[in-house]
Amino acid sequence: MQPRHLVLVSSLALAVSACSDQKTPDAAANAAGAAATASAPTAEVEQIPRDALFGNPERANVQISPDGKYLSWLAPVDGVLNVWVAPADDPGKARAVTDDKARGIRMYAWSYRPDTLLYLRDTGGDEDFHLYSVDLASGQSRDLTPFPKTRAQIGGVSHLHPESILVGMNDRDAQWHDLYRVDLASGERTLVEKNTQSFAGYLTDADYQVRMALKSRPDGGQDLLAPDGKGGWNKVDEIPFEDSLTTSPAGYTTDGKTLYYVDSRGRDTAALFAIDTARGEKKLLHEDARADIGNTLSDPKTGEVQAVAVNFLKEEWQPFDPSIAADLKKLEAIGPGEVSVTSRTLDDKTWIVGYSAAEAPTVYYRYERGGEPVKLFSARPALDGKPLVPMWPQQIKSRDGLNLVSYLTLPKGADADNDGKADKPVPMVLLVHGGPWGRDAYGYSSMDQWLANRGYAVLSTNFRGSTGFGKAFTNAGDGEWAAKMHDDLVDAVNWAVDQGVTTKDQVAIMGGSYGGYATLVGLTFTPDTFKCGVDIVGPSNLNTLLSTIPPYWASFFEQFAKRVGDPRTEDGKKLLAERSPLSHVDRISKPLLIGQGANDPRVKQDESDQIVKAMKAKNIPVTYVLFPDEGHGFARPENSKAFNAVAEGFLGKCLGGRAEPIGKDFTGSSITVPEGADAVPGLAEALSTHKQEVRK
Repeated sequence: MQPRHLVLVSSLALAVSACSDQKTPDAAANAAGAAATASAPTAEVEQIPRDALFGNPERANVQISPDGKYLSWLAPVDGVLNVWVAPADDPGKARAVTDDKARGIRMYAWSYRPDTLLYLRDTGGDEDFHLYSVDLASGQSRDLTPFPKTRAQIGGVSHLHPESILVGMNDRDAQWHDLYRVDLASGERTLVEKNTQSFAGYLTDADYQVRMALKSRPDGGQDLLAPDGKGGWNKVDEIPFEDSLTTSPAGYTTDGKTLYYVDSRGRDTAALFAIDTARGEKKLLHEDARADIGNTLSDPKTGEVQAVAVNFLKEEWQPFDPSIAADLKKLEAIGPGEVSVTSRTLDDKTWIVGYSAAEAPTVYYRYERGGEPVKLFSARPALDGKPLVPMWPQQIKSRDGLNLVSYLTLPKGADADNDGKADKPVPMVLLVHGGPWGRDAYGYSSMDQWLANRGYAVLSTNFRGSTGFGKAFTNAGDGEWAAKMHDDLVDAVNWAVDQGVTTKDQVAIMGGSYGGYATLVGLTFTPDTFKCGVDIVGPSNLNTLLSTIPPYWASFFEQFAKRVGDPRTEDGKKLLAERSPLSHVDRISKPLLIGQGANDPRVKQDESDQIVKAMKAKNIPVTYVLFPDEGHGFARPENSKAFNAVAEGFLGKCLGGRAEPIGKDFTGSSITVPEGADAVPGLAEALSTHKQEVRK
């Protein structure tokens, strides 16, 4: 479960790209009784080891420091991801500058203070992220938010003030973040704004001046307020509820004279606007009737937006600034996939660029503007030359006429002429995204490639409620959990059957977070549609889900109440109970695998415990995999590989695809299986010799 935060703040981000041809005997025997086509398409295709797909990347999140002195990236140290730094002109002299020995570091960025970078880390998946700084000159690492049960939020990083950053901390009140200015040399924090007004967050400029605050309203909308200069606030704008997931201020130029807005008010798809802060004049910069505005590129010094991306079927860039149009054209020539600019020097002479496609994990390039991009590293060189397959964008019509942008991945043997159309039906996995206020998109996915390599077609569908396709499509999901949102998924399955991708009796459903909930809904509300299901950290009881959300989601609660159901009213409680898979557990008749992190702050362990207990009480079999050192999903590669080894055996038994034996894929993991180990081929045997390793 993931709320879409409505405040644009500087953030640390990381995209970590993030399965022997023999089945286990049980899986092979089961396959013989499945559809005759189940294993045929992959019989001659090399089986890609799970470690190559789900183990640590060799290098990820490559960046260049603002002054151009250093290259940095994430890479393993004794199997744990850490930050590495090298002279920009000599990557061979790289050294690890962090020393994490447990979960690994996944989010980091450079500050503007020379030789200083920042990273975030939580404990055991609890999402109480602490912010750390690393001084490369002294080698000192410092916790900048050294308070218990505190979740740090980066509020501002500016080249005008390289000595400090703005950080939101909720150590005073777990629900609301106060804003501090933190000195990077000493770690000393100075209060900028004490959040006693229940503000969702603050919008600041490059001079670290608070220009606006955002506050959620009881009707689900938002008010935008500006300081009145006397210690109070004046309302200056508002965002109605219907625009709340598609409208937000998007930051100021460095001089503070322009405020950018991604805005759907008075329209459907969100467009990019520039507002003159002195005169209040609003100028439309870019719009697209198909999809909302997505990523942007901004000048490192001025903060002026130079290009914008729109992602309908694939991401498409539109430059505004003629000075970078030629650069983007040159980068697009790298290949037919997608290009992203991951970092730029402050003087804007050097860019680090990532290129990837569905069948090509990220490759990083160094681009000196005016020259040619030079390859640096591949994120997953172990996949070079492996039989990865394309992803085919599709547009599927729902039963009531909505356009469901979807993505189909076919096993290599099921699409011999590589035209995106199945030569014959194969088993299929419907892979449902989380959120639900997020979306599926084109690109490399280890999950899709793994499933396709094992012999399954994979279909991902942007059901109503997904974001990115205009507010009408997003708002069409309001009140439709386990109703029309699920109908869209069933419609996608029916499309795949009609297109000859699969047969109606050979479809599994799988997903995480909301996708896990959709899996449970599939096996309870439409038990004849799916042959089995894999639920990863999915809620089973919507009433308990909404009563246990993290305290710092307080500003988003009205969104849940209006879009899912209101647990504060009797009618709301009844609706939530009716839409909860737990209320219909007796309808489960197909195999179910559940994966859960014990420290999940969003979907608590009790969400999985409840449905497992209810199934046991009714003598309905279930396999339950629990990780004591994970949260909302499985971050440690040892745990990811362990769960996917179980899931592979489970799907092989259900759908008949091939399955790599568990082998050594439990090594280093904390996996436990409280229920149903005997239902997955080889699982009980692997557990009997496994030495559990818990790392937080």
